[in-house]
Amino acid sequence: MKTTILTLAMTAMATIVMAQETNTKANDSITWSKDLDGVTVTRMRRLVKADADKLSYDVKNDEDAKASTVLDMLRKVPMVSVDGEDNITVNGSSSFKVYVDGKPNMMMSSAPSQVFKSMPASMVKSIEVVTNPGAKYDAEGGAGVLNIVMNKEMMTMMGGGESLNGYNGTLRVQAGNRQLGGSAFVSGQQGKLSYSTNITYSKQTPGTTTTTMERTQLGALSSTMLSESESKMKIPFTMGNLTLGYELDAKSSIGLTAGITSFNMNSDGLTKTTFGGGMYGTDFSYGNTNDTKMRRTSFNGSLDYQRFLNDARTSSITLTYQLTYAPTKSEMESGFDQSTTFPGMDLTDRYSENKERTTDHIFQVDYTTPLSTAHTLNAGLKYSFRRATSDADYYLQGVYSDQMSSEYKYNNSILAGYAELVSRFGNFSSKAGLRYEQTWQDVSYQLGKGNDFSTRYGNLVPSASLSYSLNPATNIALTYNMRISRPGITYLNPYVDRSNPTMLSYGNPDLDTEKSHNIGLAFNSFSAKMMFSVNLRHSFTDNAIESYSFYDSNNLLNTTYDNTAKNHMTSLNAYVNWLVHKNTRLFLNGAVDYSDMRSKALDLQNHGWHANVMAGLQQTLPWDIKLSAYLITSTKSYNLQGWSSGFNMLTGTLSKSFFDDKLTISVMGMTGLGNGGALAINSYSEGKDFTNKMDIKVPMQSVSVSVSYTFGNTKKQFMQRRSRVESDYIEHQSSGEAINSVGSGNVGN
Repeated sequence: MKTTILTLAMTAMATIVMAQETNTKANDSITWSKDLDGVTVTRMRRLVKADADKLSYDVKNDEDAKASTVLDMLRKVPMVSVDGEDNITVNGSSSFKVYVDGKPNMMMSSAPSQVFKSMPASMVKSIEVVTNPGAKYDAEGGAGVLNIVMNKEMMTMMGGGESLNGYNGTLRVQAGNRQLGGSAFVSGQQGKLSYSTNITYSKQTPGTTTTTMERTQLGALSSTMLSESESKMKIPFTMGNLTLGYELDAKSSIGLTAGITSFNMNSDGLTKTTFGGGMYGTDFSYGNTNDTKMRRTSFNGSLDYQRFLNDARTSSITLTYQLTYAPTKSEMESGFDQSTTFPGMDLTDRYSENKERTTDHIFQVDYTTPLSTAHTLNAGLKYSFRRATSDADYYLQGVYSDQMSSEYKYNNSILAGYAELVSRFGNFSSKAGLRYEQTWQDVSYQLGKGNDFSTRYGNLVPSASLSYSLNPATNIALTYNMRISRPGITYLNPYVDRSNPTMLSYGNPDLDTEKSHNIGLAFNSFSAKMMFSVNLRHSFTDNAIESYSFYDSNNLLNTTYDNTAKNHMTSLNAYVNWLVHKNTRLFLNGAVDYSDMRSKALDLQNHGWHANVMAGLQQTLPWDIKLSAYLITSTKSYNLQGWSSGFNMLTGTLSKSFFDDKLTISVMGMTGLGNGGALAINSYSEGKDFTNKMDIKVPMQSVSVSVSYTFGNTKKQFMQRRSRVESDYIEHQSSGEAINSVGSGNVGN
């Protein structure tokens, strides 16, 4: 009798699971369990999804997200690496674009590491690495697109097709020896209106960073310069977002988003510089103070209208308008020791103020329709207009210098059209597309060095992918795309930064668009206990934009940019997540690559291997305490003129939830390995007439405590359950899900 009851119970639960898979895939984020006569059936969210064109990391259901920043979570995302100075690379390249909820974000693309290390991970639902952007995406971003999907979960349609009225929310505070902050998030639905809003504030105080630089000038005027400096920074950050959605009728809806991001950086430091040899003799030095302030704000808003054109909702048209306004102000003040002077060296106190304003207007229309049961057509048009201004004022001893100041206007218009065909033939899936972008650029100078110029050019950007499903749990994909990188204001601006009397840095208004070609081979395999993903990729660029340095006739080291390099890189990325035991999970995210860089114009070349690995453990301890520990290591990396050393660091998190997971308390720690817990980064560069060595020590030891509280009144909130196995359990997608689909992403251009 007991056996019969047990069999019936298991059959009933299997039926429930099958019904849940079939009827509520839209509610896939739910983790639930049910006890029935001693039998426990548990369904859990997978942490990583993969298809031919992208990888998606489920931040929301990673236990570490409760105490981490978005930058911390990026270290765990396949195809992404973060070095010791928080520089982010995608597929081994820093040339990528950042999208938020499928729309390009100017602030995050221009300063991703600064923004991400200030954002709590609890604000983010998932991070998508679009390794093979199709024709729907902007052509810009050589390595691909990093799409941040914000945590704006709307209520799910329940039984009977009725809307679920109610709300959910999370409050979070965090404090530590290097940061403090808090955030609030609320989402809900009332009838046909859905809403989501979040706000966060953080303040980082990284501590004292020490920098030692030794530069040797070669040739007839052989000399050395030793610079030793200390600096402290404060980084306040504020972000707020609002999303509204309204269902007009059964086939149409509108959406509105609005957001503001404010990122400030205040830095002050003291530097001592000593010269010897050559024209400097043996006893010349000076000291100076440096005070830098940077305030960057971004206002973003969009309005979307979507209309389904058939009852099956397989054909639709979407109209979108997006507005971005991003003012930036930076101030630099340097005061010098007036007791020392040297002929030909300007040690005058100086102050500069640079104001930049950028406004983006984007209009686009996207259309999708099935051509048959096996083919789907996507097509669209997009027009974007960017207007940017730069006003740099320079003062010497408090007196304005029009010779050193500059002012210019920069207009950039892009008209784009695309078409792509998505097809499925049995176990094969394919996507092929073309995108054409016509660009108009106009630059006019009101003050300073530079000539007005205009340029017109077009780019035809192809992309293609082919995927084959070996079985429902394993697929293999071959991809190709061409990507471009237009130089931004920082690269184009001819304004000369003279804050250091021994160095000059400036942009190059004659830069051309960088074009890169990428070929990839991906293999993804899922099982009940393991996910294994490997990506082999080769990228090459024949007109890469590189920074380079040289001495001028005034014995000053100049740093600028040019389309002067040919870069080739082959990389192998691997991601493994293994459920060893119901309470133990091992994690590995790593990459190895080989780069070859050459420039005939500069008579330079460099090459070398580089590897980075994040390996870790997630363990459920007694009393349901969650432990996560990760070792992060990176080897030497190379650029055209030199190299930068690797680093080693360790992070760990302990967390415990109370009151049915509504209250969570977490403790997180981080430290460098060796060097007293600091992160030591060494770099070397050389040119025809100089060598340069730099040693940087960044404080790394940190401890923080975070407390989060979740509230709400929806049924969905009450359906959530946790087992002792993490809710990020990785399982293979069913045959109807995106693992066998090449074009399943919902991110637009």
